[in-house]
Amino acid sequence: MSSTPEVTVVVPTRNNIRTIAACLASVRQQTYDRLELIVVDNHSDDGTVGVAAEYADRVITAGPERSAQRNRGVQEAHGEWVLWLDSDMVLPPSSVEIAVRTAHEEDAVGVALPERTIGAGYWTACRALERSCYLDDPWLHNPRLVRRDFLTGDGGFHLEMSGPEDADLRMRMHAQGARIALAPIIVDHDEGRLTLTDVMRKRYYYGRSIPAFAAQHDGAVGEQGRAVLGSYVRHRGNLLRDPGHAAGMVVMRGMEVVGYTLGARRGRRDRAARAAVS
Repeated sequence: MSSTPEVTVVVPTRNNIRTIAACLASVRQQTYDRLELIVVDNHSDDGTVGVAAEYADRVITAGPERSAQRNRGVQEAHGEWVLWLDSDMVLPPSSVEIAVRTAHEEDAVGVALPERTIGAGYWTACRALERSCYLDDPWLHNPRLVRRDFLTGDGGFHLEMSGPEDADLRMRMHAQGARIALAPIIVDHDEGRLTLTDVMRKRYYYGRSIPAFAAQHDGAVGEQGRAVLGSYVRHRGNLLRDPGHAAGMVVMRGMEVVGYTLGARRGRRDRAARAAVS
C-alpha cells in the first residue's frame, strides 16, 4: 500500500434530500487529502441530484438497487481503496484518515466503521440503545472501507441482495482469509424520527433478500441472530439501566422479525417465479 493511497467514497442515494448535504459535507471536511467523491443516484426526483452536484466529483445515475449502485461506483472509482457511505450517514472529520491507518497497521483488506443512531423520537432512541450493544463486537460490523482490487470482478456486491449485501461481503471476505479490522471511530447514522411503520417497511424490503443470502451462506441467518442475542446479553446492564427504551427495543425487534419473515416469504416466491421463467 502506498504511503497515502487515494480513497474513493461512493454514496448511493435515492430521494434523500433531508440528509444528503450533511453526508457529503462530512466527506469534504475529512482530514485525509487524497479523496474522490462519487454519488450514484437512482433517479431521484426531490432535488437530491442538485445538492449532490455541489459536493461530488461525479454524480452518476444508476440502479435499480443499492448493490448495483455500489458496484457502479466501484467500477468508476480511481482510488486504491473504496469507502461506501449511505446518504443518511455523517463521518467524523478524521474517519478516513483513521480507517486507512487502521488498514495499514493491521494489514487488513477491509475496515469496519461502527455506527450509532441519531435522530428524534422514542423509537429512534430505542434503535440507538440497540446499536450501542454492538459497538464492541467486531464480528457484527461489516466492512465499509475495502481495497478496490478485492471488490472488482466477483468480489462486488451481490445483485440479488439489498440489505444483507454487507453481511454477504463480510462472510465472503472471512471465507477467503481477507482480514477485516475495526477502526476506532463511530459514524453517525441519521435515521430521523423512526416509527414502527418505518421499521416494518424497511425490514420487509430487506427480508426479500434473505433467501438469496441464505442460499449463499448456509446457516448464516441463525448464526447472525445468535450473535445479536449474545450482544444483548453482554450489555444487559445497559439495557436494565434504561428499561423504558429497552422495552421499546424488544417490541421493535419483534416487529422486525415479522417484517423479515414476511419479506423472506415474498423473496422465496419471487425466486421461484424467476426460476420457472428461466
